[in-house]
Amino acid sequence: MIISLRKWLSVLKFLIVFVSLAYMFYHVLTLFSAWITPVDHYRIPEGHAVKAFQSGDGAKDGERMGDRLRFYFWYGE
Repeated sequence: MIISLRKWLSVLKFLIVFVSLAYMFYHVLTLFSAWITPVDHYRIPEGHAVKAFQSGDGAKDGERMGDRLRFYFWYGE
């Protein structure tokens, strides 16, 4: 059996280049996702935006679950 040193070196060079490029691509995507993701997911919206969920008990405002459900179906949201 003949083992070609040039063939193994070219395969090794290809693997080193492939792994290094994959590693760099992974870090570029990580930086991009960190840049595009907002810092605070639960901040109060600005402008005309409306916060869709408010934590807390709706019953303390005098609002019943039936009223909330009727409001939901009324506006079709």
